[in-house]
Amino acid sequence: MMKKNTKAQKCIKITASACIVLATLFLLQRLLVPKYVDDVVEGAFIAEYYKEEKDHNVIFIGDCEVYENFSPAVLWQEYGINSYIRGSAQQYIWQSYYLLEDTLRYETPEVVVFNILSLQYDQSQKEAYNRMTLEGMEWSPVKVKAILASMKEEESFLDYVFPILRYHSRWSELTRADVQYMFRTKPVSHNGYYMRVDVKAAENVPEGRILGDYSFGENAWKYLDKMTALCEEKGIELLLIKAPSLYPYWYPEWEAQVEEYAAARGLRYLNFLERGEDTGIDYSTDTYDGGLHMNLSGAEKLSRYLGRMLTEELGVPDRRGEAHLAALWEEKLAAYEAEKEEQSIASATEITMTTKERTK
Repeated sequence: MMKKNTKAQKCIKITASACIVLATLFLLQRLLVPKYVDDVVEGAFIAEYYKEEKDHNVIFIGDCEVYENFSPAVLWQEYGINSYIRGSAQQYIWQSYYLLEDTLRYETPEVVVFNILSLQYDQSQKEAYNRMTLEGMEWSPVKVKAILASMKEEESFLDYVFPILRYHSRWSELTRADVQYMFRTKPVSHNGYYMRVDVKAAENVPEGRILGDYSFGENAWKYLDKMTALCEEKGIELLLIKAPSLYPYWYPEWEAQVEEYAAARGLRYLNFLERGEDTGIDYSTDTYDGGLHMNLSGAEKLSRYLGRMLTEELGVPDRRGEAHLAALWEEKLAAYEAEKEEQSIASATEITMTTKERTK
């Protein structure tokens, strides 16, 4: 009897010790993994989607040229379009494809809007960009495929499964936010849109350097084909766009390849660089970083133009009459307007201080 009790006690001790070790490792991992709430907020965008009600008519996928250039709030407010942006910094086309697959696990939108700038990349460029897209995805076979398609040679799959292996040396970088947001996060986007109200006019925009080969790579075309086929299979309208960012430079040779691809497959393609008169974009007032991204003014102009096209040409419905959705958006619009006011005050204060410094 004593031997049985001793064995049972030993098992309990081992189990308890294992639980303590696992709990400690979990807490350390939660502490050390970047929170993306203060500086590099782009790393938080992908994860925010999973907290949303999944009933969107339009889904955007792509890089910063979608999450900084289009406002779902305006699409709802003026057209009743319920939309979400699944964007992330330098999102590669294979990541866009798997984010589309991931989205289809929850909902089937009527329209998918894809920004085609990422066709320029045939392989991942930086681990940091991989992580800002992949770490926010919920675990599923789709995420596994996205990781395997994205990893650079020096990366390890286990580092994605157990992030503490990657971030174990981050102690010196920890801030108060790492503790404050260990188990909860604050929203940093508005349905995937990253708001900036400040203004920096586009001046002395650099020309594109001469390339040895202007052809998009085989891997990039493969995933655009997969995206096109998946949308066709699910009855989704795939809308290809090129945002009106002045750089990275968009070469005429790239434009010709996209136009040919779209025409051959019956896809709609909008190059906003060529629709300045229609959208009303003014590069002296509608960009916050010299033409790379739109500010709030520019994003709202683009959204009004795109919303009209989605409504009139693609028949996306006006859902403002749906009580539950209208109530949901009432809260979202309040947060949107509050941040707009907060940023406007901060921007005006900064301009005043800068002016005073110059006049000293």
